[in-house]
Amino acid sequence: MKFLDQAPRFLFFTGKGGVGKTSIACATAIQMTEAGKRVLLVSTDPASNVGQVFGIAIGNQITRVAEVPRLSALEIDPQAAAQAYRDRIVGPVRGILPDSVVKGIEEQLSGACTTEIAAFDEFTALLVDSTLTQDFDHIVFDTAPTGHTIRMLQLPGAWSGFLEDGKGDASCLGPLAGLEKQRAQYKAAVDALADPQKARLVLVARAQAATLTEAARTHGELAGIGLSKQYLVINGVFPASEAAGDPLAQAIYQREQAALANLPEVLRNVPTDHIELKPFNLFGLAALKQLLNTQSNTIEAPDSSADAPKINAPSLSSLVDDIAFEGHGLVMLMGKGGVGKTTLAAAVAVELATRGHEVHLTTSDPAAHLMETLHGTLEHLTVSRIDPHEVTEAYRAQVLASKGAKLDAAGRAVLEEDLRSPCTEEIAVFQAFSRVIREAGKKFVVMDTAPTGHTLLLLDATGAYHRDIVRQMGSTGRHFTTPMMQLQDPKQTKVLIVTLAETTPVLEAANLQADLRRAGIEPWAWVINNSVAAAKVSSPLLMQRAQNELREIEAVATRHATRYALVPLLRNEPVGVTRLKQLAANLARFF
Repeated sequence: MKFLDQAPRFLFFTGKGGVGKTSIACATAIQMTEAGKRVLLVSTDPASNVGQVFGIAIGNQITRVAEVPRLSALEIDPQAAAQAYRDRIVGPVRGILPDSVVKGIEEQLSGACTTEIAAFDEFTALLVDSTLTQDFDHIVFDTAPTGHTIRMLQLPGAWSGFLEDGKGDASCLGPLAGLEKQRAQYKAAVDALADPQKARLVLVARAQAATLTEAARTHGELAGIGLSKQYLVINGVFPASEAAGDPLAQAIYQREQAALANLPEVLRNVPTDHIELKPFNLFGLAALKQLLNTQSNTIEAPDSSADAPKINAPSLSSLVDDIAFEGHGLVMLMGKGGVGKTTLAAAVAVELATRGHEVHLTTSDPAAHLMETLHGTLEHLTVSRIDPHEVTEAYRAQVLASKGAKLDAAGRAVLEEDLRSPCTEEIAVFQAFSRVIREAGKKFVVMDTAPTGHTLLLLDATGAYHRDIVRQMGSTGRHFTTPMMQLQDPKQTKVLIVTLAETTPVLEAANLQADLRRAGIEPWAWVINNSVAAAKVSSPLLMQRAQNELREIEAVATRHATRYALVPLLRNEPVGVTRLKQLAANLARFF
């Protein structure tokens, strides 16, 4: 494997949910220990399942993995880190600053930006403080710092003073308050990440156009802030030996080969490894030791005489029946990248429009492949795209014209710096969505790439947009409804969480559901997409994977979701109105 050649001390694995970061990070750590190295495996994922992979409890302290000599692990607890971070910043000013100012700082520090930075604060110490890691030859990170986080940490400015003067009502000022004390540590950490002799960033993707496009975007974002030396691992590549004799297997193979042939230009010169799709669940030491094995293995078909559990799996159409009953409303499809939100949003919108309802389908996806998915027009259906760059520039101009007009030159400079943060784009896109939301009172509005739980928590915590409306409307005595209030009303909004029947995507979907609930939003249904268990297969590899899916489907059906639907993996990509209709109407199966 190229990404393991002359590996530096720090390795970071980054990529969208479900691409296999955790499994590859664990397998890498095991392989290094087998070469005689002492390794610390660190997870910064809020939904970390490293402990589950090894079958032990790890938590927020360095823990020996008994089954693997020379391996220790650590799961950074973002919530605990955030609380410690808040205490460190707010504690010294209690009783000194006015209560109203302290309360404002606490509110600014209650959102997901704080959690993200606090987690980064925890592992920068692992990069910089040699006394913490002196017992290890390598430190392997599952879920590397994103460009989003690093850009926030690079923002200069007197954040604390700006807040204390009562001017801090923008997106990221709260989380960045008090960073001056640790700025030297953060700078040393970022410098270490940018040094290929010390650290290596590994992008993990699947052989799918969407995840490869996302990997290309992440590559550009990280290269833009100095982290240019990267590696690419394309995980779960369907083996050619499994393609013959099974129409679905052959279609998957051809689809993946086409995606690899059309690899984004910026990734073509990145050192790349391919890891074949495995038939087994990547849990336990034996499975992880096989993951990085480059030799193809013969796969035996599961015992066809064994009785598979019978699960009544509702179709997507059955969910649309309940959605259509109201006659109008907001339908938001949420989930991590690569699970198929765009396709399912288009399928729901097409099904509603086919039934005669007026539907507005909208997306904020920068890739803007919604029109390619529809590949045509349909009566009663309108489509729009929110351009993140355009709405962010408009939002910056609006904030500078309002809040900035009241500031002196120094204050305006700090505000301008803050408005260049990633959180600004999230708020701007959400406000653009809010204008579309108003239409849901008289028609159906279906949203693809909806605001993530991160964004919703950020908006709920800072209350910036909500407070603006309250300030503008409260004195008039008129009734008003903010977008957040509408999202929290189950009669007006139905949130569909999209996932795959695999361990990591289900864990991450459950984490998203918890985030939404903390923001006062109750998900309405789950959709399990691209299920092999719901398709007809004869390939031994696909038959084994179908068997493995049953546990995750049962977990969604019995533990996570109040209602759910199962969408099969299809031979032909669901592109075009006709195929989208077929996808939505696909009959439930018993298996």
